[in-house]
Amino acid sequence: MDDRKPVMELVHLLRAVTVEFDLLGAEFAARHGLHPTDVRALIHLLDAARAGTRATPGWLGGQLRLNSAGTTALVDRLERLGLVRRTRDTADRRRVLLEVEEKATGLGWTFFGPVIGEVVAASEGLDPGELETVRRFLTSVLESTRQARSA
Repeated sequence: MDDRKPVMELVHLLRAVTVEFDLLGAEFAARHGLHPTDVRALIHLLDAARAGTRATPGWLGGQLRLNSAGTTALVDRLERLGLVRRTRDTADRRRVLLEVEEKATGLGWTFFGPVIGEVVAASEGLDPGELETVRRFLTSVLESTRQARSA
């Protein structure tokens, strides 16, 4: 494939952004004594809360491709650090739900808030049609990446 095509420039830019976010996540993890998987778990749990998804340990393990023992160790670690709590599902007392503690949210905003602010500022320079185009593009890229990962 010709790397000089404008579409390939987008691919390379997207890859560069991904690498930078990954490096930020690794720096955040190191600064707070976390494993990169801990950070990914927190992101999945925050996304689940925003989407109204009831996150269970089994669900989280599926998102991270961890077995049951690995998921239990992960959740135990995050709970010990005060970043996640287990609660009983009021609809089914046998089910355990996972929730991100305010401490984790605060740490995340302290570290990632400035870059989020910069992304928001960059987005404010786009008109609604451009924002919709970017949203459609990123949604499509996300979906194709998820399909490739599950293949």
